[in-house]
Amino acid sequence: MNRTARAFWLNRPGEGAIQDVDLPEPGADDVVVRALYSGVSRGTETLVFRGGVPESQYAAMRAPFQEGDFPAPVKYGYLSVGVVEEGPDHLTGETVFCLHPHQTRYVVPAAAVTPVPAGVPASRAVLTGTVETAVNALWDAAPLVGDRITVIGGGMVGCSVAALLARFPGVRVQLVDADPARAAVAAALGVDFALPADALGDRDLVVHASATEQGLARALQLLTPEGTVLELSWYGDRTVSLPLGEAFHSRRLVIRASQVGTVSPAARPGRSYADRLALALELLTDPALDALVTGESAFEELPALLPKLADGTVPALCHRIRYP
Repeated sequence: MNRTARAFWLNRPGEGAIQDVDLPEPGADDVVVRALYSGVSRGTETLVFRGGVPESQYAAMRAPFQEGDFPAPVKYGYLSVGVVEEGPDHLTGETVFCLHPHQTRYVVPAAAVTPVPAGVPASRAVLTGTVETAVNALWDAAPLVGDRITVIGGGMVGCSVAALLARFPGVRVQLVDADPARAAVAAALGVDFALPADALGDRDLVVHASATEQGLARALQLLTPEGTVLELSWYGDRTVSLPLGEAFHSRRLVIRASQVGTVSPAARPGRSYADRLALALELLTDPALDALVTGESAFEELPALLPKLADGTVPALCHRIRYP
């Protein structure tokens, strides 16, 4: 069996390259995975690409199979789908999801891969990590039947949250983004759309995922008294200012953080990371989520692609990477 592979490395902030790597000999409890697709999580990965991870967050931001250290050289990524070429009999030949960087073939413990359900195409399964983030966010938010909810920020995470909220009975969901093109994505997901100036007010819950100071301030403006903003954005090394004077206290508003690194304490006791990941894969049977994949490139194009994703030349939600 081939024991070599090719991997994308960030050599220095703003510059990456594909390198040849030698794979370790798999142990009895390992699997060898041949990648089919991976996904570029545009917000986080372009922040890593430009060297924007604060030093205080180097440990917290490590991906499960990351090599190297921030800011660079580093091999980073966490949305990989492939086929098990070697491993335990029950996994050999299976299509699996793994939190692995962009690499053509890799060796990981069998426990680190999750089989992709038969009803989920491998090409859609690259969204698993983002849908998992949305699952955790909704466990934190605990929306109620009939809630009026706005999602600000039509990126991968925001659209994933909106897609799951669209399934809640009686919930009225509006996706808000400064880009009018996101209206088509909202329509595909079955939710309303508005530009920030036209967003509906008196919202019970606003999920903020735009990673902008203006978006978070607008989220507070849209709340009903005693409403909650669930903050999903991560700002990296940027400082954010908020209008916490005005009516923030008199309206008894709440800002709450959510982050996928910990399973929400609001989930049923005993729910594990594996349970959450398996649930995300089950939810990906919905073909409407294909709207979140807005582009595809060959693996060999990654070094030229990431600078364009980082500067917005190539607009994207999830950009899918196709392997030979």
